[in-house]
Amino acid sequence: MMDADVGGLAEDFSNNQGVYIYRPALAGISQGERPSKRRKVAPEPKKSNDNTCPFVPLLNGDESEKSVRLRYQTYEQLWSTQEAKIQEILDDVDAEVLECVSSFVRTTSPEIYGGCIPAALLTVGSNVSSLARLLARLNDQLTSTGEGSVIVLESGDAPNLKTTLKNAIRAAIINTEGNDGYQSFLTDREGPRLLGYDLDLLGDYVKRKNIKHLVLAFRDSEAFDPGILIDLFSLLSSWLDRIPLTLLFGISTSVELFEGRLPRSSVALLKGSYFELHGASKCVDHIYERIQAEGQFWLGRSLTGVLFEKSSDYFQTPEAFCRTVKYTYMSHFFANPISVLLASDIPDDLQQDRLCESIRNIPSFREYCEILLEDGHTRRVRDLLEDDSYLFQQTIQLIKAGQQSMHDMFQAVRFISLLLKDLNIPKKANISELSIRALSGELQDSPLLEDILAAFRRLDSSKIEEILPHLPEAMTKLPGFRDIETDLRALLQTHKGPDPLRSEYDSQNSVIGTTIVQQRVKLNQGKAKLPEECVKYTGIIDCSHALLSSYFGTILIRPQELAFHEAFLLDMRNPIKEVFAPRPRFAIERALSNPFDYLMFTSQNTESRISAKQPPTSILYQLYLESGALVNIHDLWQAFHAVFESEQGDGCDERMTMALFYRAVSELRALGMLKHSRKKMDHAAKSAWMGL
Repeated sequence: MMDADVGGLAEDFSNNQGVYIYRPALAGISQGERPSKRRKVAPEPKKSNDNTCPFVPLLNGDESEKSVRLRYQTYEQLWSTQEAKIQEILDDVDAEVLECVSSFVRTTSPEIYGGCIPAALLTVGSNVSSLARLLARLNDQLTSTGEGSVIVLESGDAPNLKTTLKNAIRAAIINTEGNDGYQSFLTDREGPRLLGYDLDLLGDYVKRKNIKHLVLAFRDSEAFDPGILIDLFSLLSSWLDRIPLTLLFGISTSVELFEGRLPRSSVALLKGSYFELHGASKCVDHIYERIQAEGQFWLGRSLTGVLFEKSSDYFQTPEAFCRTVKYTYMSHFFANPISVLLASDIPDDLQQDRLCESIRNIPSFREYCEILLEDGHTRRVRDLLEDDSYLFQQTIQLIKAGQQSMHDMFQAVRFISLLLKDLNIPKKANISELSIRALSGELQDSPLLEDILAAFRRLDSSKIEEILPHLPEAMTKLPGFRDIETDLRALLQTHKGPDPLRSEYDSQNSVIGTTIVQQRVKLNQGKAKLPEECVKYTGIIDCSHALLSSYFGTILIRPQELAFHEAFLLDMRNPIKEVFAPRPRFAIERALSNPFDYLMFTSQNTESRISAKQPPTSILYQLYLESGALVNIHDLWQAFHAVFESEQGDGCDERMTMALFYRAVSELRALGMLKHSRKKMDHAAKSAWMGL
């Protein structure tokens, strides 16, 4: 073993270290003496503790265990609820195609296609994950009813024909019997033992289980070797009378390109139908809308921008989008002690002193106290600063009020999206764009909202009746809404006519007149004389317009203005962006050049750039930065040794220092920063420059 006390370092060597130091055996043991035989003892199985909590105490380690566990339980509860909603959306997206493919598998047979192999061609584009979900649900349907199963093959499972058959047979049997059932199936059958790629095994399995439909799915069919597919089609076509096979091809490009890779003789062996997955591109927007509109924790404007910026840079599957959202949930509850207040049931004995201290240090608390002072509530501010129990109760109430405000805001966003679809407004925006503008507070006085209010005035009574059931709950609770609704219902009941009621703002109630001024015709637009019903309807529209404008002005506020929004709103752009779009090279260069940015160090004297207290690889890397394109290994060693010699003096062990030097060289080579030079035998070439 290598001594770890050189330079005061506590080294953690891996199993793949390149340098070892041999130390002879102790003098007390003779050379010819055999070591005592050790009895083999089976390792004790580790006891699984289901009560372990992966979260760590916050508040400088003073957070109670109950609070840590409650944070973790709250995270699991909120995310499991959101995950169930996401799964519902994914199931709805795949439902139509699943029904068509399932019907095709159950109704097709070689007899219908004149002895050809039934085949389903399914184009998925870049969203390959949607095919995996579809195949999993199709397999669940077939196995639950006992009709059959789905065998999924990847391109890596088919290096040659024998391996392809072996993997397909194994997957078919393991799907219903498991690994033990597969082994017993190979050994318990009568007659000579067959090889793993013999299709007689699959034929016996189909006969024993009375399987009616066996689907062989090629997920990435373009990646398969065409030669293997040609041989496989030819072989499977001769087994159709014993194995009820249906082939399913996942195609990312087009059917024409897929068929062009195969000879006509092989294409003639296949016959079936073509299917296409729709709606996968809008699935991410739908997921975002659902988790934001129906939750207790929200993603802020900057974080939402990062998520959709990532989606626009390259195609992102719904599963990948959900993983990033899950990471944001976990980050918030892992690192924010105030997130414990989002729990549905907060115990009375929860640690309050340190938690209240952290609440008093958040920015929104100080802003809330300043607002109270401006309004003259000095007594309340004093109680918030001095009374922990009063602060705790007020914080919970204000957090619940803030959550309700966020719910109302996303209901308003959904209502605006509905109005954009119903009204003839040239400006269009999807739900994600509206959410980003609402989270930043830009939607309240935006030109888009002005266009919506102007178009609302021009609506006739039939359109108003269609919109009434979709009004947000917060708007129906405003004072004056019930009177407006009652007047509208009464007016529509007395109205007798085929045409709907129109207000004076409608273009049909405008009159264009002409006047001649200095031999020029001038057009004048005026209002036509309206009947009494339309005058009353105009009054109702004016009241509704004022109520709608007041509703938008009250609901569409900046979430950052809500008190204690740090508990239910996460809007940290930089830390999350570093995870979503990591820069590993920058992190490695920083760790090597400034190791104490990451390592704990007891001494405060870290001003010197190169020190023997730093890891050996970091020391060598900093010396490496000072050299040119070619590095003399001897000069590098001398500089490396001088670092240790200058601090340790005569106590420096040269052999140990050289071992550390060689290990550091090997690690830099493994990182791709150093390589052997062919120009000079005693030199090494730099292969990376800092900052590139």
